[in-house]
Amino acid sequence: MPKQFWKGSTLLAPVPAALVTCGTLEEPNVLTIGWTGIVCTRPPMTYISVRPERYSHDIIKNSGEFVINLTTSSMCRETDLCGVKSGKDTDKFALCGFHAVPAKNVSAPLIEECPVSLECRVTESKLLGSHTMFLAEIVGIAADEKYIDSKGKLNLQQCGLMAYAHGEYFALGRKLGDFGYSVRKKKKNHKKQ
Repeated sequence: MPKQFWKGSTLLAPVPAALVTCGTLEEPNVLTIGWTGIVCTRPPMTYISVRPERYSHDIIKNSGEFVINLTTSSMCRETDLCGVKSGKDTDKFALCGFHAVPAKNVSAPLIEECPVSLECRVTESKLLGSHTMFLAEIVGIAADEKYIDSKGKLNLQQCGLMAYAHGEYFALGRKLGDFGYSVRKKKKNHKKQ
């Protein structure tokens, strides 16, 4: 199949359509972030990239903390709104009907309506061009108990998570497999005689 070749761009997709909270429980702010991901397992590390002109940029830079809140398909409109409105002149928590609740390890709040929240402490920041990358250690996780089974496993497939791809939002689909399933040996059936 023939390919077209384009100049370099941000066409790595899908990415989370995450709501990042910063500030404090008394003065919370939230913005939508697509540029985020995992960069290390031990210690658990993540990053977010924020434009310096965004209201949240200096809040995160000064506090050194933020929370990445995973979003669901039912939150699509609110997630988009938090990406186009500024916290400088809008209380996005009130506008979206979100509830700020305390985190355990950082001063930035969690969004109660989000199924999973990653509490993060900045270890390094670097201006890369249009965005500052905030590299951070994940110092805690808050997960909604209704998605945790009797064995203590988090069942993310039940959350209805949302993703972002090249200017569009998508509901994540059905589960296709588990990590390592392609090399896992099949169990043999031993019949009793």
